[in-house]
Amino acid sequence: MRFNFDLEETKPGPSRSATPKDEVEWVPLQHHPVFSSNSSANSPPLRNLLAWDGASRLYFWDSDELCLHRISVRLGEPEPTSVSAASPSKVLKPDVKLNFDVNKISINSNGTAMLLYSSDGLCIMYLYGRTSSKDGTTTCRTVTVGPEIYVSGTNVIRILKVSWHPCSDTHVGILSSDSVFRLFHLSSDLIQPEQAYYLQPVQPGRSRNATSICPMDFSFGGDHLWDCFSVFIMFSDGSIYILCPIVPFGSVYKWESIVDIYNDAQTFGLKSPNSTAVSNSNLAISWLEATFPEIAGQTDGADLSVIKARPYALFDASLLLQGPLRKVSRGEDETNLAFRGAECEGRAVSFLYNLVSKDSILVTAWSGGQLQIDALADEIQPVWNVGCPPRLRVDSHDNIHGLAMICESTPDKLSIVKLDQPLDSTLWLGHPPPLLRLAIVDLALPKKTGSDSLIMMFIDPLMLERIYTLHDGGIDSIVLHYLPFTSQTSGKNETMRTPSVHPVLSTCQGEFSSQSPLSGFVSLSDSFGYSWVVAVTSYQECIVLEMKTLNLLLPLHVDTDKKSILLEEPKEKDTSDIIISKELLGGPKVVLVPQTSPNLRSVSADSIEGRSMLHEYFKLFHENYVEYAHKVYFELKHHGPHLKRIIDDQHGRLVGAKQRLLQFEEKYSDLEDRITNAVQMQNHLEERLKRLRNLPGVHKKPLSTAEREFKSQLDQFSGVELDALRSTVNALSARMRRHTQTPKDNLSNKKKLVSRRKDPVHESQISQLKSCLEKLSLVNSENTKKVKLVESALRSEERSI
Repeated sequence: MRFNFDLEETKPGPSRSATPKDEVEWVPLQHHPVFSSNSSANSPPLRNLLAWDGASRLYFWDSDELCLHRISVRLGEPEPTSVSAASPSKVLKPDVKLNFDVNKISINSNGTAMLLYSSDGLCIMYLYGRTSSKDGTTTCRTVTVGPEIYVSGTNVIRILKVSWHPCSDTHVGILSSDSVFRLFHLSSDLIQPEQAYYLQPVQPGRSRNATSICPMDFSFGGDHLWDCFSVFIMFSDGSIYILCPIVPFGSVYKWESIVDIYNDAQTFGLKSPNSTAVSNSNLAISWLEATFPEIAGQTDGADLSVIKARPYALFDASLLLQGPLRKVSRGEDETNLAFRGAECEGRAVSFLYNLVSKDSILVTAWSGGQLQIDALADEIQPVWNVGCPPRLRVDSHDNIHGLAMICESTPDKLSIVKLDQPLDSTLWLGHPPPLLRLAIVDLALPKKTGSDSLIMMFIDPLMLERIYTLHDGGIDSIVLHYLPFTSQTSGKNETMRTPSVHPVLSTCQGEFSSQSPLSGFVSLSDSFGYSWVVAVTSYQECIVLEMKTLNLLLPLHVDTDKKSILLEEPKEKDTSDIIISKELLGGPKVVLVPQTSPNLRSVSADSIEGRSMLHEYFKLFHENYVEYAHKVYFELKHHGPHLKRIIDDQHGRLVGAKQRLLQFEEKYSDLEDRITNAVQMQNHLEERLKRLRNLPGVHKKPLSTAEREFKSQLDQFSGVELDALRSTVNALSARMRRHTQTPKDNLSNKKKLVSRRKDPVHESQISQLKSCLEKLSLVNSENTKKVKLVESALRSEERSI
C-alpha cells in the first residue's frame, strides 16, 4: 500500500539494522526483556496495548517510554506448544509528541499503519521510517486524524470507537459522542472525512430518554451478502441499528460476493408482486451498477477475482437508519417488548459482530456483566429515504470526493416477525432483520464501587465459534454450540444448546477486583491448529497460555450406537503402557497332532514313513514352541529399558510424595491456627447476623415489579441523563466563551462602540444562552422536586411498615 503523503522512508540496510541477525536471541515470549520491567501501575482504565499483524510480528505500546515495540515471534518453536520471541525488540517512536494517553492500538491488514487512540485523540503511526544510528530506534511518521473535529481545545466531542475497514487498508471508521459516524480516507484527506452520517435514531420530540440517543459502539459487517456493506451501531440502551450500504471509495471486494448480491436482487426483488419490493430492489440494482460498473456486463469480469468500488451516491436519497432491531415474536403480544431482557443490568458498553459460516452473530455486553447473544433471523437489505438528498463534495469534473447525509429511523414502520411467518413475505420491503435470541450469558464479574464494568470482546481467529471477553476480573472464553442457519444447512437436527463459558485467566482476589489487572490482550494461532492467548498486566508482565481447540464443539451426549467406536480409542492409547502382550502371557498355542492310522505306530524311524512323520512333528514343534521362545526373548529384551523407566518414574513420584508429606507436616500447625481463626470469625459473623435480624428494617416488603423498573430507570438517568446535561452545559459554555472572546485588534473599536450602542446580534445570542440556562435550571429544579417526592414516598412507606 502506498500513501499520498510526502513520507521520507528509508529502508534499513544490513549495517543500520537495530537487531542484527548475529545478535538476535530467541527467548520465550513471557520472558522477553520488554515485559520484565518494573513499571509502576497507576490504576489506568481497562485498555488494550497489544496488536498482532496475523503473521510473525507482535506490537506493544509502552506507556512509560511512549514508544512502540515490534517483536518478531515464532509460533510452535522450539516445541509445538510454545511461543518464542526475538530479543532485543525493534523500537518505533513517533516523530511528534502525543497530547493524549493511548488506551488502544490496532494495526491494518497489511501491517503498514498502526492506530493509536483514546477518547481524547487519534493518531496514525506508519511503521516504516528512518533508523537512528545512535540508539537503533526507528522514527516513524505520525499524523493526527480529524484535528479540527476531535482534538480542538474548546471541543467536547469524545471518540467512542475507531476501527479499520475490513475491505480497505486506508479507511478508518470513527464513532463519536456527537452521534456522527465518519469514514476517513487516510491517503487523501486527514482533516475532512470522506463520508459522514448524522444519526437520528428517534424523531425530534419523541425520545424516550437520553440513553436512546447516545451511541456507544459500532462494528463493520462480514463477507456475507449485504453484510459486507453494513455498519452496526449500538446505543447505550442496547438498541442496535444498521446502515446499509456504506462503501469506502476505492475499497476492494470479492467478485463472487458482488455477483451473488446482484443476482439475489434481480431474482427476489424485481420479480416480487409487491410494488415496494420492486422499488427498493431497483434502487439497489442501480446503486450496484454505478458503484461496480463491471457488474452490469458480468461476462466482462468473468476472469476477475476482486473488484474495486467507485465513488457514487444517490442524488435524491439518503440512507435509512434501520432499527431498532427487535426479537422474533413467539405469537404473544410483544409489541411493547423492551430491547433487553430483565436479566441484563446497567447500560450497554460494547458490541461485537461475528460471522460464523452463514450465521451473523451479534453480541452486546452490559455493564452489569451480562452478554446478550443474538443471531440475525433474516438477510440485511439496503434501504434509502427517498426525498432527503445528501450533501456531496465534488471537483471541477463532477467527481465525488466526499458526502454527508442525515440518517433517520422510522419506528412507525417497524414490523413484528413471528416464528411461523414465512420469510419470503418480508423480502425487499424495507423492514430491518429480526433477532433470534440465542442466550444471555452472565459472567459473574466482581463488584466495582462507583463505576460500571467495562468489557472488551475479541474473536478467536482459529475457531470463530469462540469469543474472548476482557474485563476487570480477567479473561473468559465463550464457545457457541448452536448456530441456527449453519446447523440447518449442514442437515443436523440439533437442539438449541446454551454456550459454554470457560475462565481463561482470573485476576480477582475475593469479592472485589483489583485495580486495572490487564493492559493488553491478543489471540495468536498458526496453520497447524495451535492457539495461544497473550495478556499483559498493568505491571507490564506477560502471560502466555495455550488454548485447546479440539473437542470443544462436540455434543455432551453420547450416542449408544457409536459407543463401541468410542471405547476403542482408550485401548490404543494404553498400548504403550503394556509391558508384555497378552498373547505371550497366554503361552503357546495348543496344536492338535495330526491323526494317523494305527499301522504307522509300528513303523521304524529309519523308514520313509517314519522320517516323514518325524519331520511333520518337528515342523509343528518349531512353528509353535521355538518361535514362541524367540518372541518371549525379544519381548523381555525390548521391554527391559521400558521397565527401568517405569521404575525410575515411580521412584521419583515416591520421593515427591514424601517431600509433599513433609511440607504438609510443617504447615499443619499453621493450618490449625487458620482453622481456629476461621471458626472464631464464623461465630462472630453469626452473632452479627442475629443482631442484624433484630433490626426494624429487616422485615420490610421487597420492591414490586413497577418499583424495580422505576428504580432501574432512575439508575439509568443518574449515569446517562446527567452526562447528557453536563455535555450540553459544556457545549453552551464553550460557545459562550467563543462569542465573548475577541481578537486584540478589535478591542479599541469595541470600547468605542460600547458607549454608543451594543451589537444587537451579540445581545440576542446572549439572551438565548441565558434563556437556555434558565430552562436547564428549571428542569434541574423539577427533577430535584420529583426526587424529593419519591424519597418522601419511600420514607412514608417504610414508616408505615
